[in-house]
Order: sequence, then C-alpha cells, then structure tokens
Amino acid sequence: MNDERYSIIYSSRTGNTRLLAEAIRESLPADLCDHFGTDEAGAVESEKLYVGFWTDKGTADEAALALLKRLKNKKIFLFGTAGFGESEAYFQKVLDRVKESIDESNSIIGTYMCQGKMPMAVRERYEKMKQQPNPAPNLDGLIRNFDRALTHPDDHDLEELKQAVRREGGQLI
Repeated sequence: MNDERYSIIYSSRTGNTRLLAEAIRESLPADLCDHFGTDEAGAVESEKLYVGFWTDKGTADEAALALLKRLKNKKIFLFGTAGFGESEAYFQKVLDRVKESIDESNSIIGTYMCQGKMPMAVRERYEKMKQQPNPAPNLDGLIRNFDRALTHPDDHDLEELKQAVRREGGQLI
C-alpha cells in the first residue's frame, strides 16, 4: 500500500467534478490527505496531487489551468468531466490540451475523464436555436448528447475512476 501524502484539488461548476473528487477520496487512505477542496493557499504542498477540472472550450477551466501552470516537481493525476463525450478520443484531446499547461518538471501519474450533466439552460438554448430560420444541422445530435449526459457521472463512471486511482497507487483493493 502506498503511504504517500496527497491532496485532491478540484474545480467544479455544476457538481460533476466534485463527485469524481469524492470518489477519489473514498479510494485513498483518509489519514494521508493533506487537502480536499478547491485551490487554496497551501493546498499544493503535497507531492502527489489529484487535480480535477470541468471542460471549458475543449480544455480545463481557467481555475484548474492557473493551478496546473504553477505546479513544479509534483506527481499529478488529472481527472475531469465534459458535457460532450462518450468518445475516448475526445476525452484524450481534452487531456492532451490540459497537459500542455503542465510544467515538464511534473509527472503525470494517471488520468480519467467522463461525461457530466450540463445545466438545463444549455438544452433550452439548443431548443431555441432549432426555432430559428436555417437551424444548424447538428442541433438534434447536440440535444441527444445533452439528454445522454443527464445521468453522468454515474456509478459506472465513479467505479472506473476508483479503479484508475487504485492502479496508479499500486493498490489492489
């Protein structure tokens, strides 16, 4: 069992990434946790950091990117949610963009992404767009994606994340 101290730092706009952060916390020894929550003074003291983000314009949100750009000589496990998804290729593109903000002195020890529900205002915006003359042809697909995302992160997503964390930590639980 790995006895390294860690922190879980996340940014969550709608609660999806917080659910992932809580699943990580459940997977690790509580007595080794230095910090759980948002980026605050002193939160990055741990050598191992689980850094969570929500996807904004195809990369991590501003708060998460600002944190990641400051980090040096850390072991980082990235985790995040995206309203669009169901595609590992899309998630990998997002993760690749996020990694561009991380100093090379850090090492990425693991990653995990899944779909997350979006605010109802997004669906309402799509519906209004459909009423306009010459609506974009992809609106029905966007609405279907929105509806699929409503149940995420689900129990399966959370279990997959826990397994990824256990693999990273060398724990077979």
